[in-house]
Amino acid sequence: MHRYESYKPSGAAWLGDIPSHWDTVPAKRLFREVSEKNHPTAQLLSVTQEQGVLPRDQLEQRVVMPTGQLQTFKLVRSDDFVISLRSFQGGIEYSAYTGLVSPAYTVLRKQKQANSRYLKHLLKSRSFISELNTSVAGIREGKNISFSEMSYSLLPIPEQSEQEKIADILDLKTAEIDAAIAKKERLIELLDEQKYIAINNAVTRGLNQASPVQATDVQWIGTVPSHWSVSRAKFLFREIDERSETGNEELLSVSHMTGVTPRSEKTNIYMFMAEDYSGSKLCKPNDLVFNIMWAWMGALGVSERTGIVSPSYGVYRQRREGIFNNWYLENLLRSSAYVAEYNRRSTGLHSSRLRLYSHMFFDMEIAVPPREEQNEIERATKARLEKTDAVISATRKELEKLTEFRATLIESLVTGKIKA
Repeated sequence: MHRYESYKPSGAAWLGDIPSHWDTVPAKRLFREVSEKNHPTAQLLSVTQEQGVLPRDQLEQRVVMPTGQLQTFKLVRSDDFVISLRSFQGGIEYSAYTGLVSPAYTVLRKQKQANSRYLKHLLKSRSFISELNTSVAGIREGKNISFSEMSYSLLPIPEQSEQEKIADILDLKTAEIDAAIAKKERLIELLDEQKYIAINNAVTRGLNQASPVQATDVQWIGTVPSHWSVSRAKFLFREIDERSETGNEELLSVSHMTGVTPRSEKTNIYMFMAEDYSGSKLCKPNDLVFNIMWAWMGALGVSERTGIVSPSYGVYRQRREGIFNNWYLENLLRSSAYVAEYNRRSTGLHSSRLRLYSHMFFDMEIAVPPREEQNEIERATKARLEKTDAVISATRKELEKLTEFRATLIESLVTGKIKA
């Protein structure tokens, strides 16, 4: 693809120069904000960054909708656009459906003739998202896009025929790229599943599957190698409740995906940040930390550093130093049998409200191989999975390139940097 013959200043810093025959139009001339309510029988919609606006029952993972009377929810009509609570991250979403969204969202309806498919790509482009961030309101509890501010943003508008041509190209090319991305994501999922199974078997059965086993009298653990011991957690760990006086220590996050990691490494910038972290729980290297609200998903890990976590988390320290290899302990406690047991023991009205309290963890049995064997399980399992990890790493890099190419293609076409 080539550049246009000539360009002119757009008048907008985020756009730079645009093709000489293009116009720029303030958003307020393209859209008007609407707030239709009192449609309680309309279907519920969910606003996502990845899939746009969809009926809630079409999502693979159910999204918790805000509570409240449906009469207060806003009606979105087909061909409307929605500013969600995370639009500052991923742009404005297009809806092909009619239904209800949270009252906290802003619904925009086109005022003048423009190609919705072109606008759909434009309002998700990276440079426009940067422009959106100049219209952000709110600091403490998240960010909201103010349409009154955004309405003055200049948008590039080619002639109708060119809008349609750009939309046709992007619809075709992004569909091809999305299909390639989906295949690579599926490959990573399959490889991760293989890794999980291999690690799961190693930490619960040992490396020698033919070694003699013994019954544990613990139904959910079953059998273990005959030279392993089984002890209740209360004999292996003690709870630690040391508190930070200043809250200035490194803030740590505990998840089922990454274990215990610095909050600063998280890419989700929408995570709530408190003004004062004094009184948070301290944890030190080798401490075991449970996110008690998400233990049923395996949200736990062994910390590699000193830091602070939520006061509601469980922090545990080995009663005798060196009982466990940290890698072995974390993977054992995140294995399928243990996670299933957290689910069984946790209390709460439904899954998103389950809690695994300290006395529940202390009452659990834990299989303990000799420390030397734990070290060997870690070494041998990592060596066995080196090739798998290499394939996953290479596939992730390919994913990054595809994602970057997709974003660059959209950006270049909707802003006129390359000719459609």
